[in-house]
This record gives sequence, structure tokens and C-alpha cells, in this order.
Amino acid sequence: MIDPNKLMRGVFLALPLTVAAPVLGVGGPLLGVTEAQAQTVSRIAVTGNSRVDDATVASYLTVRVGQAATQAQIDASIASLYQTGLFSDASVSYSGGTLSVRVVENAIVASVLFEGNRRFSDAQLMAMINSGNRGAISSEIIQRDAESIRLAYNQVGYSNVTVTPRTEATQGGRTRVVFVVNEGERAGIAAINFTGNNNFSSGALKSVIRTRETHLLSWLFQDDNYTDAQLEIDRELIRLYYANNGYPDAQVTSAVAEYDPSRNGYYINFTVVEGQRYEFGNVGIETSIAGLNADALRGSVRTREGSRYSLSEIERTAQDLAIGATDQGYPFADVRPRMNRDLNGNIFDVTYLVDEGPRIYVERINITGNNKTRDYVIRRELEFAEGDPFNRSLVTRGKSSIENLRFFKVVNITTEQGSAPDQVVINVAVEEDSTGDYGITAGYSTADGILGEVSITERNFLGRGQFVRAAVGATGSGQTFDFSFTEPRFMGLRISSGIDVYHRIQDEGGNARYGTTATGGQIRFGLPVTRDLNASLFTGLETRTIYDAEAPFTQLFDPVGSTTNPETGPSFADGLNFNKAWVGYTLTYNTLNDNRRPTEGVLATFTQQYVGWDHNYIKTEARARYFTPLIQDSGMVASVRGQAGIINDLSGDGVHPIEAYRHGPSLIRGFQPRSLGPRTSEGEALGSTMYAGISAEIEFPIPVLPETYGIRGAVWADAAYIDGLAGADGQFMVTDGSIDENLKASVGASIIWDSPFGPLRGDFGYVVQKATDDRPQVFQLTLQTLL
Repeated sequence: MIDPNKLMRGVFLALPLTVAAPVLGVGGPLLGVTEAQAQTVSRIAVTGNSRVDDATVASYLTVRVGQAATQAQIDASIASLYQTGLFSDASVSYSGGTLSVRVVENAIVASVLFEGNRRFSDAQLMAMINSGNRGAISSEIIQRDAESIRLAYNQVGYSNVTVTPRTEATQGGRTRVVFVVNEGERAGIAAINFTGNNNFSSGALKSVIRTRETHLLSWLFQDDNYTDAQLEIDRELIRLYYANNGYPDAQVTSAVAEYDPSRNGYYINFTVVEGQRYEFGNVGIETSIAGLNADALRGSVRTREGSRYSLSEIERTAQDLAIGATDQGYPFADVRPRMNRDLNGNIFDVTYLVDEGPRIYVERINITGNNKTRDYVIRRELEFAEGDPFNRSLVTRGKSSIENLRFFKVVNITTEQGSAPDQVVINVAVEEDSTGDYGITAGYSTADGILGEVSITERNFLGRGQFVRAAVGATGSGQTFDFSFTEPRFMGLRISSGIDVYHRIQDEGGNARYGTTATGGQIRFGLPVTRDLNASLFTGLETRTIYDAEAPFTQLFDPVGSTTNPETGPSFADGLNFNKAWVGYTLTYNTLNDNRRPTEGVLATFTQQYVGWDHNYIKTEARARYFTPLIQDSGMVASVRGQAGIINDLSGDGVHPIEAYRHGPSLIRGFQPRSLGPRTSEGEALGSTMYAGISAEIEFPIPVLPETYGIRGAVWADAAYIDGLAGADGQFMVTDGSIDENLKASVGASIIWDSPFGPLRGDFGYVVQKATDDRPQVFQLTLQTLL
């Protein structure tokens, strides 16, 4: 018997299914299938195109003949047409099996011109934009290009620049694009101010950052540009300066630039919170690596007890310790500094933990961005290759080595997981910089008068990392021709090799009583001995011709006892030749913190060479200079320099005058060049065979001048001892006034300018003690050297 309740429930349940079946396709066609069949594309019709053919337009669509033209496909096709950059307008519609495509083509550029640009050339602006000759152009592209030009001007200080594009129709239906540039006046840096810097002067902090205040030569060097990105870099540079000079907690809480239209310049304000100053306390090394000699690593520790805290010294020490452990045969060593802070004593105790790191190997090294430089030039600076153990300290040192090549603007090294957990891929990305220098320089020296030089230098010759330089120079008294070539990795080893060739002409007159022509060259090799000690070996040949065209020599080449007329002496109008060959070595010890403008450290050289052929002697010279801050954080730097030399004659005939030392301001300031030591009655310098000198100097910033001018002052005191006559005993007639005082002394003050052409210094000297015939000189202008 049928249950009525169950029957009614079945009817109510079946009714919705019966109604929905045709819609859902149960027992009949699906709604989606019916619609798709209704909008299936049977043909594509394109209109509005003149340069782009129908097939090309159709290829940009996301729907094809035989496919359903859904609304999503139509929208995607329109977006695809716009993305080509060929069309300024596009529409797609479907009707009766036909997909209709209507387009409006962008104009074709006939040419791109610039008006009103002075700061950038047309070629430079063209490289900044995407609008190109004979390419399709749109208003969006033109506006983006105008903005790119405006931003480029902003980067070099033109804050009020406007760039207005316009288009002009040309023959053939093409369009000329003109960018009208109104540069306005370049904005500079009116002032840079610091707040909260109680322990470092504003001048010291200005020397740290890259932004420069507007100064007298800013119109020439244009180094007073403001950018937001540069401001952030400066902010970090200030923080690092504090962290490296005793203040680990220092923060630059704000860096704000405000533009003043009335000055057309920016006022930049840095706010600093210095924190407390710290020093290093106990410094130790601990290791869990069995067999590692920790005592042998102590020479790599740069953080000394009692010295001020320095983040960079901690990092460099950790790096050197890891490399030292690698040298002992533990390539996976990992070094971590453990810091214990004593808040009461403002001291950091540092323990360097040398432990075994994970055993990871270098699977691959990828190098990108080096369009000119060969891969191997970069790879050899890394000191490891594919398959070697991965050591992060070696990677860090390799990055520094690549940067020190000065071939690249940017060097970035990143790592990523290799094909296995114990493999790592190292990616080296570089951005190449210009390595060629084609220059004409001019200057003035009190020793040689007006100076000029034309030179061609390439620091990365043919992308091989080789150094080549050719130069032609001229002074008021002669000419020079020089050529140098250096291969930094001879036969792939950490040994440099090079050759120097020269031809030098010294005219007769002025400081020279006779003329000379010298032609020679040498071969040299250099190799590192330790971290701070380098050695070089050299050998060379030279031929020199002496001329006396106008006035005869009286004694210099006609010793006493000669049959030559003593009143006129010999005349060498046709020249007198001297040949020599030499071989020697130089040891260089360098611990300077900055090779350009050091504030602490030692630089010392020791050179010894044997000279033969027409000569027979050994020449030995030593030079050293020690730098130290005089008053901490004041910018005052004290230095002591010592130098000495001796020529040991092996022939028994004495050292010829043309090979003897002739001294001047390079030994002791306040004297004319080549004016010290024994002289003949005719005033011809014979030179000495021994000398020793010592100098003390204090260099300081000049308070009234901004640090950014690069001008500093110095006071100094020099003393020297000169002895030994050229030639054999009694061979030359020497005036008593030139040898009546061997000890020389002078004091003075200097102005030093760190110019773009090199560090120039003007020395004002006062002679305290001299021989009778020594020739003082109150002022000398020279290029500054460290030794």
C-alpha cells in the first residue's frame, strides 16, 4: 500500500529537478554550450589599420577563429592591442560569427629634436628616452620621456626645469617629436647643518658625506647637487663614521632638505644622537676546531685593548681571522665576534669565536654586466673557483678586491641555493665604469716653471685588467716622453710585471749648467710578502748624453790635473755619453688607513740597487713616515718623516757627479731645487754621497674655510745632514762655503689644496741653519707626496 506522505514528498523533490533539467543540460544541451556555440568566431574583420596588416593585428588577439568570443576574451584582446604600443585606440566586438576589430594606429616618429638644452647634449638626452627615430609613438610614451628628462636634470641640481613636448606633422604622415627644455638655474646646496654633534665638528662630518656645499669652484665641478637618494646614503655614512670612531649607538634621527627659492639652493639638516663613547677592553680568540693554532691568528687582530670602538675594525678582524684559518687548512672556518658591554666603564670586551661552519661548496659563479672586462679578470680577484669550499670572508674580500680595481661603478655579490643543500651559487653583478683617461694638464712648479702634459691612460686595456700609459710632457727647461705597461697577474700568479720606457731632455740654462738627453727603460716585478709588506724587483738600462753648447764646463767633467786649459775647461758641444745598467729591489710597508689622505699608520720603503757599466756603486735609500691624530676628532694630524741614503763606491774612482744626490725641498723645505751640498767655484753642483733628514709636521683644517673646499693648513720643521763628495778625494775643487755646514734646518707653514689635479701644496719656508753657499727659497709650489 502506498504511503500518501511519502508520495507527496517525492513529488515535491522531483519537481525542481524536472524544471532545472533543460537549463543544466540534463537530458538536453547545457546553457554554457549553447551560448558558446552561439558566439563561436567564424571570421575576424580588421578596420582602421594602414601600416599594420590584418594578420598581424589578428595575431595580437587572445581569441582565434573557431573559439568562443566570451567577454573576458574580448577584454583581454583589447588590452593586448594596447600593450603593443602600436595603437592609440582599439575596440573589439562580436556579432553574427564575426569578430570586428577597429584600431587607430599610433604615429610613426620621423625624428626627435631637443630645444633649450645646455647641460645635456642631444645624444645624452636621446639615450634617456624611448622615443626613437622611425618607431611608433604615443602620447603616453612622449609624456614618460619628458618626465625622464626632467628627473635627469633634477639629479644634477636643476630643480626648476620644465620639459614640454610638442609634435609636428611631416611628409609621409610621420610625426616629429620636439622636447622643449627650460633648464632654469641649477640649484645648489646653500648650507649643510648638523645638530647634536657634540664630539665631532660639522667640518669633520661634512668630509664624510658625499653631498657638498656650493663653493667657489662648484660652477666647474658641479659637485653640489642634491638628490633624495644621496641624502639617504649620507645618513648612513654619518652613522658608520660614528660607529667606526667609538660611538656604536649613534643614530641619525632625521635628514631633511628644504629648498629656498630665494637662494635657489637647499638647506640640509642632519640631527644626530651620538650616545656614549666606548673603547675596546679585553680581546681574545677562542676556537672549537681541533688543531687550529689560535696564537698564530693573533697578528690579524686589529682591535687592540684601550683603542676606541670601531665596527669596521671588528669586521675586518673577523674576515682576516677566517682567512687565516683557511690558510691553516680549515676552509670552512666561521668567525663570530662575541661582544660583552660594560655600561659603567664604557668598554666592549671582544672574543672572536672561530668555529667550524657548514661544509658548503661553490657550485657555480655567474658574472653579469661585464661587457668589456673579461670574466677571468673578475674571477681571479675572488681567490676561489667552482668546486672550492664556500667561505663568506673570502667572498667579502673578493668584493673589495673587485671594487679596488676601479673598473666598475657598482659591484654586487649575492648567493643562492645550488642544486643540492651543500652547494651554493654565487652571482657577481657589475656595472662598468670608464677606465680610459685622455687628458691635457697644465700647472706651475717653482722648480721647473710652467708644466704641461698630454697623456693617454687605460687602466683596463682590452678588458684584460692591464695598465697602459703614454705621456708627453714639457716644462720651461725640457721635455719628457714616457710609456708604461703593467700586467697585474704575471702568468696568472699574484705577481705584477711591467715595463717603463722614457726619453727625457733637460735644456741647458736656469738651474741646469749643462743639458742632458737620457733614454732608458726598466722591467719590474712586484709581489706581496705579507698583508702589509710588498716587494718589487727591477732591472734597467739607460744611456745619457751631456751637452755644453754655450759655456764650457770648468771642473765637472775636467778634474784637477787634466791638461785641459784650466781657464776655459772642456766643451762638449757634440755630447759626452754615459751608459749604466742597474738591478735592485724595493720593500714597501704600508699600514695607512687611507692612501690618499692618511690620518694614522706607517708608510715605509727600503730600496737598494747596484749600478754598473760606466759606473760601479751600490745605492741604498730608506724612507718612512708615521701618521697619528694629534687631538682626537679635531681633524689635526701629526706626522714624522725620516729619510736617509748612501752611495757606496766600488770602483775606487769615486761616484760621478751625475749620479750623486742633489738635494732641495724634497729633503728639506726652504731651499732651491738642487741647491744643497758641495759646489765648485763656478757654482756647479757636485752632489753628495750621503744624506739623512727628519721632518715633523702638523696638518689641520682651516676654521674659516668649509671642509668641502679641500684646503688645509700645516706647520712644519725640517732638519737634514748632508755629507760626502762626488769623485775621488781631491779630484774636484770645492768651495769652502758649500761645505762649511753639513747640518741644515728650516721651519715653515703650508697651504695644501686637494685639487682635482692632485694634492698641491705651497710651502713658505724660513731657513734656520745652512752652509754659506746654500740657496734659500721662501716659497715653493709642488705636488704633495707622502714620502
